[in-house]
Amino acid sequence: MNRAPEYVSYARMDELHELQHPRSEARGELNFILLSHVKELLFRAVTDDLDTARHALEDDDAAAACLALSRAVRTQRVLVACWESMNGMSADEFAAFRHVLGDASGVQSFAYRALEFIMGNRPSGQVEEAFRQGHPTVLAELARPSVYDAALRHLARRGFEVPADFVNRPPEEQHEEDPRVEDVWLEIYRHPDRYRDAHRLAECLTEVAYQFSHWRATHLLVVERMLGGKSGTGGSDGAAWLRTINEHRFFPELWTFRTRL
Repeated sequence: MNRAPEYVSYARMDELHELQHPRSEARGELNFILLSHVKELLFRAVTDDLDTARHALEDDDAAAACLALSRAVRTQRVLVACWESMNGMSADEFAAFRHVLGDASGVQSFAYRALEFIMGNRPSGQVEEAFRQGHPTVLAELARPSVYDAALRHLARRGFEVPADFVNRPPEEQHEEDPRVEDVWLEIYRHPDRYRDAHRLAECLTEVAYQFSHWRATHLLVVERMLGGKSGTGGSDGAAWLRTINEHRFFPELWTFRTRL
């Protein structure tokens, strides 16, 4: 009996390549499934690095947190590039197999939901839906503070005037923009030489948030190119819904303080 090469057996590559089962004869469907699988794995990779950053912040190791955040950013850039690959599909090619998706939609991805939750986007409706569905990965994420919560708690332990209600807030609650938190970041950016570690942390967090918004914006453009004004397969309003969420910013005070700097 022939043994599989070590690389194949170690990473279970044969199993990986057996997961793609197109439901149509359309040329683009296999590529669509492959890229969807790649994005799922990259969501997990980003979440893993953000979790590493969170652990480092809980240990007040800002340097290790920044290293993990920088790795996450590199993976996020690959996620954006996935849309560029999918963008090579013409509207008629996508239309040829879109019907086989039924109600399937990327918004149903547990890996994507866990990524949004660790970033801190935890609106009550999505939290309630997560508890109803009961996926263990998502529920485990809701039981922990977001990476932004961990950053604010780290700053509080370092002597910055982070309001106590942000330090003690239940993890499943959504972070709401607050001028008192904005004051903390403003102080750091007014004195970057005095607060080098905090300034570096802020820049790394901002880059993670920037790349996520970049991913969303590219997603919107690809959907508009493929679907125009059609509704999304998961029941959303398609491009109109994506335009709405494009207005959202993770780590909001890191964006708003700049007006006052």
